[in-house]
Formats: sequence, C-alpha cells, structure tokens
Amino acid sequence: MKHTVLMIPILVAAGCTTPSFQGPFGAPQDGGVDTAVPAPTLDPTPPPPPPANATTVDQFDTTTAEDREEAQVINASATQTELGTTIASLGPPTEPGIWLKTPLVTQLTPGRIRYQGKTINIELRPSGGAPGSGSQISLAAMRLIEAPLTGLPEITVFGK
Repeated sequence: MKHTVLMIPILVAAGCTTPSFQGPFGAPQDGGVDTAVPAPTLDPTPPPPPPANATTVDQFDTTTAEDREEAQVINASATQTELGTTIASLGPPTEPGIWLKTPLVTQLTPGRIRYQGKTINIELRPSGGAPGSGSQISLAAMRLIEAPLTGLPEITVFGK
C-alpha cells in the first residue's frame, strides 16, 4: 500500500499533456508556432517574422537591405543624450527588427547605440527591468554592430 501511495503523484505528473517548458528562444517545444502578439514598434512597415522553419541566422534576420542601410545613417545634427551603458544579450530571434529592450527607457523611442566604434540607429523598447539589469538586442542589430551573437557586448545607449 505504501508503494501505491508514492506512485500516485508520479502517475498524475506523467498524465499532464500541457508542456510548461519553453525552449531557449521562448518557442513551444512541441513544434507548434509561437502565437505571441508582435511587439509594439515605431516602424510603420516592420519586417515580417521569420518563417516557422527558420534555422539559420540569415533566415531569422528578415530586415531588408534598406532597413540595415537606414540604421547605419547617423544624423550628426540630431541631438540625443547618452542614457548610459548596458550589457546586452541576444533577444528572441523570432522578433524581427532593429531594436534594444532596455531598462534605460520607459517608453518606445528612437535612439542609437555604439559598440566598439560602430554606431547604429535603433528602436529603444522598455524592458521593464530594474536599472542595471541588462538589455536584450535584436539579431539584426547584433549583426549590424558586428557583436558576437553568443557574446554579452557592453553597449552605449543614446536617446531623447
């Protein structure tokens, strides 16, 4: 009888059919499509999400050559204030665009970042994290600043 009582929790847990674990990018592990609502953006024509069967960096980065070119044109007369520095990790590669989620802003705003001499225009998105908690950067932005995708680059952030 004692062994039967001990087996009940194991059998109940084994009968659960809803997976609670999500993969490293937040995608369902059952092969299903991530049905998350797209992140708010300032871009009136945002890049499309990557295809469901994307496996390479090029397939996940759906920004256009025009998007990438625009991000690299820095307007010297634009006045932006240095908001601070942050350590950034790669954000969800399924979220298209050139963005940085950071606790350095409280609302969606245009900005720019600098990393090892490379400067790009970027969309700053509030992360909701505590100051100093780090940031997430889009795959496209990581490629533009030539930061290692598995690294944790220290980025200087500029905004209004």
